Amino acid sequence: MTIIPKERKQRKHKQVADEKAPLLPSKHQEEEFDEFNGGSYTGAVFNLSTTIVGAGIMALPATMKVLGLVPGILMIVFMAFLTECSVEMLLRFSKAGKTVSYGELMGETFGKYGRIALQGCVVVNNVGVLIVYMIIIGDVISGTSASGTHHSGILEGWFGVHWWNGRFFVLLFTTLGVFAPLACLKRVDSLRYTSALSVALAVVFVIITAGIAIVKMINGSIAMPRLVPEVPNLTSVWNLFTVVPVLVTAYICHYNVHPIYNELEVPSQIQSIVRSSLGLCSTVYVTTSFFGFLLFGDSTLDDVLANFDTNLGIPYSSLLNDAVRVSYALHLMLVFPIIFFALRLNMDGLLFPSAGPLSSDNKRFAMISTGLIVIVFVGANFIPSIWDAFQFTGATAAVCIGFIFPACITLKDPRRIATRKDKIISMFMIVLAVFSNLVAIYSDADALIKKNSSSPVS
Repeated sequence: MTIIPKERKQRKHKQVADEKAPLLPSKHQEEEFDEFNGGSYTGAVFNLSTTIVGAGIMALPATMKVLGLVPGILMIVFMAFLTECSVEMLLRFSKAGKTVSYGELMGETFGKYGRIALQGCVVVNNVGVLIVYMIIIGDVISGTSASGTHHSGILEGWFGVHWWNGRFFVLLFTTLGVFAPLACLKRVDSLRYTSALSVALAVVFVIITAGIAIVKMINGSIAMPRLVPEVPNLTSVWNLFTVVPVLVTAYICHYNVHPIYNELEVPSQIQSIVRSSLGLCSTVYVTTSFFGFLLFGDSTLDDVLANFDTNLGIPYSSLLNDAVRVSYALHLMLVFPIIFFALRLNMDGLLFPSAGPLSSDNKRFAMISTGLIVIVFVGANFIPSIWDAFQFTGATAAVCIGFIFPACITLKDPRRIATRKDKIISMFMIVLAVFSNLVAIYSDADALIKKNSSSPVS
């Protein structure tokens, strides 16, 4: 399923993969990709960064409203450190066991059911994420009335209401014109240019937000942001913990680390690539959170993009709002294929665990790609309660992928290479992940119950 360049075997400083290991390409496939000399450092950084920075960036300013700027920023940096530790553990145990995928490492450590658990979590998490991305793209471009109040989309605001800028046709065109062509690429390194553009668009959002905040600061129309949380009562203390799931899942990228590593021209660069990606994403997260909260203060919504649907109180407000929404919609379109890549690999592992490399079987590749795109498209268009379902399953699957599974591998220590520090960090990660899950499930269930109880009875 994962393509490993032939040149990787020819360099003395590179690890020789076990010929009997699963997911390795056949000799025919190696000859087919002789021209591919391996993925570049820059391309790998952009691909991993794009895996990290998705829709979650829009929820981070709201965490500052709850925690205050200082604890909020410290938590963002701390979670980057914890993610780097968990990825490093995965790579170290993979190298010791000569495993070439996260699923294979789970299989070696916990057997067949360990591999199935990991692949199932990736499928659940990524299907949910991609459906949410498609819903957001539809909301931004064609508008939405899901909350009872109609919010005009970009095309509706520019051209008025027409059949061709309705939600269904916008998502159909996006699926056929953007998602399907990019989903046909068989190497993760082939997505390096779209990933670079995706990161650039996220930076554009940060620059626009920072520019607006600075202009309003000069005008004196921005109040001093809250630096620490306000905790007047016990309810406020509980409210502090509701942001933990957002922060814990902000850096989930573990399912794409091995595919990127396997295609590198210089595999020894992977740790530096992980650190560079986390550093880049942390910078984007911190600046977005800081300027977003500075700009909107206590009016910051759970999805800060919704704040850009109103008058910003500066010249060219409407133009800037459209620029933010367009750049964000394009950003999500380009994040889609990198998340889809891991989804397809893991779905293939679940359905055809004994089959050869996915990239060498065009029929299987086309069948799985088409089926998954159809599922995501149908989910975004026709399942009204998809948000509620994936608020539960998405949070659970994400923390398993990012923290619980790496920590369990380290604690079991099948190769006897874990240090005391590794095991202490692993235990902390499990406690944090379980606590995050419990908070997420409780807060989502509580919100759902309140929403249903407040709905008028027909």
